[in-house]
Amino acid sequence: MLPLEHHHLKHVLQTVSALETAILRSFGPEGGQVLFTRDTGRAMLSRSGTRILTALHLENPLARMVVECVWKHSTVAGDGSKTFILLLASLLRMIHTTASKELNVSRSYTTQTAEAATASCLAEKLLAFALTELDELIAANVVPYGFCISLKDFTDRTHLLSPSSNEHCQKLLSSFFHTRIDYAHCDFISDLMCELLNHWRVKNNGPCIWLQFLNNNFPSLHTPVSGFPITSSRLIEGQVIHRDFATPCPQIKKQPVKAVIFTGYLQPKLLNPEEVLQLGCGDGVTEDRSIVHFSARMERSLEGILAKLQSFGVSVLLSAVKQSAAALALATHAEMCLVECVNEEELSLFAELSGATPISECSVIQPKHVATLTFCQPILLGAQRYVHVGFYNSEDNAMVKPCGLVICAPGEGQTDQYVCAFQDAVRMLLTIWEPVHKNETESKRDLQAHNCAPKVHKDSLSESTTAKPSSMHHLQKSVIEPGFVIPAGGTFEFLLHHALLQHGRSCSPSNHTNAGVPVSQLLAHSLLSIPRRIYSHSPKLFLQTQTRVLSFTTQHFHPFIPVLEQGHNAQSPVQTESPREDDKESWHCCRKTDLSSKVFMLDLGLESVSCKYKLLLAVMQCAATILRVDMRLHTHTALHTQSRRLTNTSWNITEDEAED
Repeated sequence: MLPLEHHHLKHVLQTVSALETAILRSFGPEGGQVLFTRDTGRAMLSRSGTRILTALHLENPLARMVVECVWKHSTVAGDGSKTFILLLASLLRMIHTTASKELNVSRSYTTQTAEAATASCLAEKLLAFALTELDELIAANVVPYGFCISLKDFTDRTHLLSPSSNEHCQKLLSSFFHTRIDYAHCDFISDLMCELLNHWRVKNNGPCIWLQFLNNNFPSLHTPVSGFPITSSRLIEGQVIHRDFATPCPQIKKQPVKAVIFTGYLQPKLLNPEEVLQLGCGDGVTEDRSIVHFSARMERSLEGILAKLQSFGVSVLLSAVKQSAAALALATHAEMCLVECVNEEELSLFAELSGATPISECSVIQPKHVATLTFCQPILLGAQRYVHVGFYNSEDNAMVKPCGLVICAPGEGQTDQYVCAFQDAVRMLLTIWEPVHKNETESKRDLQAHNCAPKVHKDSLSESTTAKPSSMHHLQKSVIEPGFVIPAGGTFEFLLHHALLQHGRSCSPSNHTNAGVPVSQLLAHSLLSIPRRIYSHSPKLFLQTQTRVLSFTTQHFHPFIPVLEQGHNAQSPVQTESPREDDKESWHCCRKTDLSSKVFMLDLGLESVSCKYKLLLAVMQCAATILRVDMRLHTHTALHTQSRRLTNTSWNITEDEAED
């Protein structure tokens, strides 16, 4: 009989609390770096929550399950891994406290089982509430205090003429990088990130398309270099292919050159001895002579292939495989540059940037297979020599200014840390500007639910938004409007906390616990754990900030603050009945007058509303998932410990093992 172990709520809470302890020291603007030592003796230094969690040796399957949820969310959103764990731990504590009070928990097995069932029911109610009502609460009570920034501010060099827009871009990126790298280098990295986005902006296309392209091809677009300061990081025109020339380069080719992507072998693979003898068999033919004739035939065939390539003006060959010694010798004699064993992703990127089609047999070569480059030359980055190519700008080429990113740092661990920070920043920006539209049925359902719902209490945050149903529909959609940001430092949590408490006064009985407590209050109290950790060095500052945020909302409330950019005529994502100029004047008054009570909202930068919303959904989905587990079944299957980092291919197990 295989051993069984029942999953009690306290065990789940202990497991998540242990993960919380692992990332607490690196959380927030005052957080530090975590130093890991691998079994090989190599040190890893990081502030990334995902890297810290996935570097842990976790034998508890529940802990691995939580870390996998964090990894999946971070892979998509690029941010929020540490906040994920903190919020999950706080939410589980609230569920545990509520379930204990409802059942008057004792130490009996039956009571513990009932407590787990109650906790699972609470998690399911929270998830249902988040999927149906949370977006409307955020739209009505959080979005009005933020504003929308345009991705053009990150890519248009003329944004320097608009100080407010430049300030918003810097604050968004700086607040993100401040949680990943040294504070002293945040401005430099932010400027480099803006320059990278400017080069890869796609003409006549939405930002999500080319941000997704940049995210998918980032491994091929960056080159890590250790042993140099971070300030040596820069952009390089064209593409850096992370291989060296296999044949001597006759000269540094700065003039236009033509290249071909070759996915096969220039010379067919050698046959086995029996097939060689069959090719040369006949009367009076010896074995040695057959092999000689075969070799001569292959050499003439290879010379013909190279001659055909030269007839098209090709002087550079990019090969996906390792070519034979004979092919290398003849290519050297023909003064043709050969780069072999090129990564498949890099070849795919080269083909897309150059417009050339890869070819596997040179006998069918056509002009569409030939790429024209502005230059092809070796480049020395650190201690490694690579191939550097440049592309012509054309109307067919979707990219404006293709470039590569060189990321420098003193050590390998630090270089890897900066690389992850850059890629996560791209994912974060993609999440901010990724539109999430509801279909017509869902929109009608939300409108009907809003019309049938009881009116919010007069002293709530939404008293100024008791507008027409159509206005609420537009307001509800604004929570997922691309580019919406809000001041960081707990502003989102404070606003949503207050809105959830107000919502609990008018919610239906189905959204209450057995003790009559609204489930929205569980989430409301859990949210405060985030700003408490941000201001953990000064509890007094936490209370002051919370008071100022709430007083700001009551004294300077404007339903739709359309602050996009000073000096730009961008339209607000939500049209209002109030005059735009009045709103602008009120906002600038809030920012420029009485700075002692208002500037605190901008000290810690900006953060995305949509990222926060998706994080809340991911946390409640994770909580509901782990609380559905009733028991653990121990098997004799060996633990897979070869891969310590969670990836898509980490779980290579059989179907029987998966069932276990």
